[in-house]
Amino acid sequence: MLSKDKKILIVGLGLMGGSYADALTKAGYEVGAITRSQSSIDNALSRGLIRHGMADVDAGYVGQFDIVVFSLYPHTFISWIERYQQFLKPGAMLTDVTGVKGSVVYKVQSILRPDVEFIGAHPMAGKETSGVQNASGDIFKGANYIVTPTPENKESAIEDCEELGRIIGCTRISRLTPEHHDEMIGFLSQLTHCIAVSLMNCKDSKDLVRFTGDSFRDLTRIANINDEMWSELFIMNKKELLKQMELFAGQFEKLKKAVECENVDELRNMMRISTKRRNYFNH
Repeated sequence: MLSKDKKILIVGLGLMGGSYADALTKAGYEVGAITRSQSSIDNALSRGLIRHGMADVDAGYVGQFDIVVFSLYPHTFISWIERYQQFLKPGAMLTDVTGVKGSVVYKVQSILRPDVEFIGAHPMAGKETSGVQNASGDIFKGANYIVTPTPENKESAIEDCEELGRIIGCTRISRLTPEHHDEMIGFLSQLTHCIAVSLMNCKDSKDLVRFTGDSFRDLTRIANINDEMWSELFIMNKKELLKQMELFAGQFEKLKKAVECENVDELRNMMRISTKRRNYFNH
């Protein structure tokens, strides 16, 4: 268990950063935050998500913390490390929540001081809403949590990062290489967002709202999307995402041809495979 004496800093107080703060504060840790918006700091303070916070990056403030969780867009995270890493406490452990790892983890580790350590992590949780005003530690309860260590990381630091996931409420902790993470996320998260976005771009849904059922609502829930963040994630994971899009396109074309040719056997076979594989998620 991570000592309650360790002070934890959240950099970037949006939905994910605020939810980390909420979960860690409720677990008994002293949590501070740095974010650009003073109103976000004020909101988090008023709700008790953090004990203190700042809207500026201050060397004396940053240097207090033993653990730093970065909840920033990937390019902003890298820029922060380049600009402010000298403020970090010697021996500090850094982690993140970014949804792409191959283009982030190695870059950060290559420019980071040798007396601090960065271990990538990705809690598989979120909401369709954004901002600290919608933050809640409850989003992590029972969620999956992926840690992406490299040979640069010490086993003790990796275990601390995994423990952080348990503390916020995640129950299934996995270790993946940054490359394997990006392959899995390309399929499980980014491709599904691509499908939802494509569906909503097919037809103007204003009038369709009167007719739709739960299936369309469920399938397009994630189409309410942060375009700035997700476009960056798509491009940064371009190679893997394109592979997954091609995989999906091949199966969709197969299904289309089965309908076109009235090949009931093929349709039913694909549906049986679909049902079997979807049932894995029910256990």
